[in-house]
Amino acid sequence: MLDVLEHRYPPTTAEGWDRVGLAVGDRAQSVTSVLLTVDVTPQVLAEAVGLDAQLVVAHHPLLLRGITAVDAAEPKGRLVIEAVRAGVSVYTAHTNADIAVDGVSASLAETVGLVDTRPLVPSAHDPAVGAGRVGRLAEPLTAGGWLERVAAALPATAAGVRLAGDPDRLVRTAAVVGGAGDSYLDGALAAGVDAYLTSDLRHHPVSELLQRDDAPLLLDVPHAAAEATWLPVVQRVLRDGLPDLDVTVSGVRTDPWTRHAASPTANPHTTR
Repeated sequence: MLDVLEHRYPPTTAEGWDRVGLAVGDRAQSVTSVLLTVDVTPQVLAEAVGLDAQLVVAHHPLLLRGITAVDAAEPKGRLVIEAVRAGVSVYTAHTNADIAVDGVSASLAETVGLVDTRPLVPSAHDPAVGAGRVGRLAEPLTAGGWLERVAAALPATAAGVRLAGDPDRLVRTAAVVGGAGDSYLDGALAAGVDAYLTSDLRHHPVSELLQRDDAPLLLDVPHAAAEATWLPVVQRVLRDGLPDLDVTVSGVRTDPWTRHAASPTANPHTTR
């Protein structure tokens, strides 16, 4: 079963710092049911057990930074122990899935309405593979209009979607990067797009970029919601390759935020 995943998302294309592939389990294990998720959490593991799934395929590595002991007193150690006890293996496709032709950024671009897409930063070995995607909207929209469409298209979250820039500015072209993407701000600037959509944008890089005359609009979307758009793609890949396999997209929302309160709309710099 893992051969189907690894043919589509080769582990060798992952970043050197990444930890992809089988994190918990035995490659020889028989698998009839798979659960797909962005993150491995206790709730996701319980869902897998309830579905009698023998394998969880996650986007984010369970052991990215590693552990020195499998200790039930620690969250990651406890998850590993519970997975082993339940006979549930855990597999990760992370940065190798980010850059793929039908990977995370590609699915995000399609979800938010981009067409005629190409990698923002193509790889050296294949121009169709690479980080992020650049494309155009099928019909131009104001930034505010696109913001509303993006928010409606992505899985619901407490935080919602944020816009930096003029909401009345017209958006014809855009770049997207699934996951934390403020390291690609310069790439979006160089691409000359009207807007750049990613997750986990930080205050200072955004503030400094917006001071440029050629700055794109910026949309900040919840990390887990953006990457969850890829899970139905993986579901199709596995179903096409293994028609007898039961493949389920997790119903657990792994976005950690639970509540959002809007600030007053008055200018915060106004004094009395």
